[in-house]
Amino acid sequence: MPLLSSILGFSLFGLAARVGQLGIQKRNLLDNPGGHVISMVVFGYVGYWAHRWDERAAVLIADKRAQIAERRRAQIERADAAAAAALGEAS
Repeated sequence: MPLLSSILGFSLFGLAARVGQLGIQKRNLLDNPGGHVISMVVFGYVGYWAHRWDERAAVLIADKRAQIAERRRAQIERADAAAAAALGEAS
């Protein structure tokens, strides 16, 4: 559902941009419906691309968090081992 809502939201924004463009030019809003369709398709594709980019970014962030957690765990283990070795030498 988020994919569909992204595409429809961006498409409606494209329609609004087209209507705003024609309003600024003081042209008839229903003069060329093909322009509306092209604008909606282009902005809909941008919405599709933005949704896919957001999904990919979430995967990359999750991978990076897992790497950081693994590094921290290894660092804590090394510090614990070094502390245990230091205590063993001091005794």
